[in-house]
Amino acid sequence: MNVETPSHTKGIAQWAPRFIRCYSAPVTGAIPDAKKKFVPTLGTYPRGFLATGIYVGVKPTNKGTVDLALLVSEKPCSASAVFTKNKFQAAPVVVSRQVLEQRSGEGIRAIIINSGCANAVTGKGGLDDASSMGRAVDACFRSSPDSTPHSTRGQSLDVETSSTLVMSTGVIGQRLPISKILSAVPIAHSALSATHDDWLLAAKAICTTDTFPKLLSCTFTLPSSPDTTYSLAGMTKGAGMIHPNMATLLGMLFTDAPIPAKTLQPLLTHAVDRSFNAISVDGDTSTNDTLAFLANGSAGGHPITSLMSEDGKALTQVVTAFTQQLSQLVIRDGEGATKFVRVRVTNSSSFADAQKIASTIARSPLVKTALYGKDANWGRILCAVGYTDGLSPAAVVPEKTSVSFVPTDGSEALKLLVRGEPESVDEKRAAKILDEEDLEILVDLGGGEDGNGMEEASYWFCDFSHEYVTINGDYRT
Repeated sequence: MNVETPSHTKGIAQWAPRFIRCYSAPVTGAIPDAKKKFVPTLGTYPRGFLATGIYVGVKPTNKGTVDLALLVSEKPCSASAVFTKNKFQAAPVVVSRQVLEQRSGEGIRAIIINSGCANAVTGKGGLDDASSMGRAVDACFRSSPDSTPHSTRGQSLDVETSSTLVMSTGVIGQRLPISKILSAVPIAHSALSATHDDWLLAAKAICTTDTFPKLLSCTFTLPSSPDTTYSLAGMTKGAGMIHPNMATLLGMLFTDAPIPAKTLQPLLTHAVDRSFNAISVDGDTSTNDTLAFLANGSAGGHPITSLMSEDGKALTQVVTAFTQQLSQLVIRDGEGATKFVRVRVTNSSSFADAQKIASTIARSPLVKTALYGKDANWGRILCAVGYTDGLSPAAVVPEKTSVSFVPTDGSEALKLLVRGEPESVDEKRAAKILDEEDLEILVDLGGGEDGNGMEEASYWFCDFSHEYVTINGDYRT
């Protein structure tokens, strides 16, 4: 772009750097070529679930991108969710939590999600808006036998007839254009479909600064029903304000396996602790973080009533691995990110200690900026290990601690620190490793003080770039 320079500033222009603002997502909404490989072209979706995404225009500047998603089960579901622990909890978080509590996690039929406005810190009006979104979806089920109102004596919100969870994402502190949304709900309901294209539309509709829709699906079997094939699908959104506490950003999981709510909740918590609670873009925890899991049992088979059963153990492995893959797409799309990094802390005296250390490294601005600069500054990693809060007294022994860079091409790890002693680092090899998009940082605690620790934990994160600052500096504009 050529810009005429005023004569009185031409002297400055000769030496002043020209800053060009570059965003992760093209302004056209097109998916960057480098990210297209993460978008599925087909999927296997759970029976009895329907999805779609439509355009409403929630954000005034949105002139045509889908921004309202609706996902529905043809029969009542068991459901569970984990929510943000941010003190300023958005209206949809409050409403959805109460819906689940009132129904004891049973009888849920749908999730409705808007992007473009978070409906957070919006007072009683925001609560009313979130409730009305749920009721608008419920009205589409009036002919269903399960639509009978539940008793809610003494409840503080008008969600007594609701079987719908509500989510919102976008700018904080602004009211929803609720009339536009409510009038669009019947249109969305009439557009519901089980096709891959409609599931992908729903995933697109929940995006904000995301550069690509995040959608996965898989099939699995269980020991008690080897001839029954179950499906699991999930979508998520998020590229910034990502650092969890009980949940992260917005996410939804759906399965046709028969899982009652009392089993679904601990299953989700276990999986989230090892996936969505183990990623970080920038260390910020949103007001709206919600991850919900719906199971309608449409595929049949024996109900999974215990995670300690053979079915329960197999299901836990499937869901945990699936949520890890889904959550890692968020890091792949971190705002302005150029690196996808796994930090693995091994030989710890406890999982909790290992996770705290991994989290601290993942949140360190100095570590993240060093990775962006392709600088093998392992001292920053070690520093983060040393100042990690809340560790057990014998968790870290400096003389037993080792740090390495592990290339993703399968070649030998580059040792940086071995049992407290610095190595002579091959800077050329370090630069080559850091030039790649993917990297693993390995921190070996050597078993802790007693030398017997064998626990490990992983965290996935990205680097900090100039573009991250640009995106978030201009977020509202």
